[in-house]
Amino acid sequence: MEYAREYINELNRKYNEDDLLKIATEQISREDSIASNFEQEFIFLDTDLITLKIWSVEKYGRCQKWILDQIASRSYDLYLLCKPDIPWSFDPLRENKLDRGRLFKRYESELYQYNKKFKIVDGLGENRTNNAIEIINDHFLGT
Repeated sequence: MEYAREYINELNRKYNEDDLLKIATEQISREDSIASNFEQEFIFLDTDLITLKIWSVEKYGRCQKWILDQIASRSYDLYLLCKPDIPWSFDPLRENKLDRGRLFKRYESELYQYNKKFKIVDGLGENRTNNAIEIINDHFLGT
């Protein structure tokens, strides 16, 4: 689930800083709704508010307090941080083609800062998928 993509695709204008707070509040609302309405053992999210924080700081030089408070107070079992070792592909919403390595380190730093549990996923194609599955199995099943 990545509400930001849906929101921006429906805008008839360029997004602005205030839009990030709207995205954040709806992202949290949807996460909470999924968690409370479905009896799933696992829920996988494509993004969370750490992504919005980085996006906000990169674009506007700051991040709104509500987003920061939510990051600090919410917990997730495990983050899979995807290493940028796959070819970049064009997407009209991607803004940082040339500094993927720097942004990867930024995400890693944020996860450490907030003391989040994470593992790095790397590799290409089926190997990458298998690496992610192995990380999840090791974390949740201890295999």
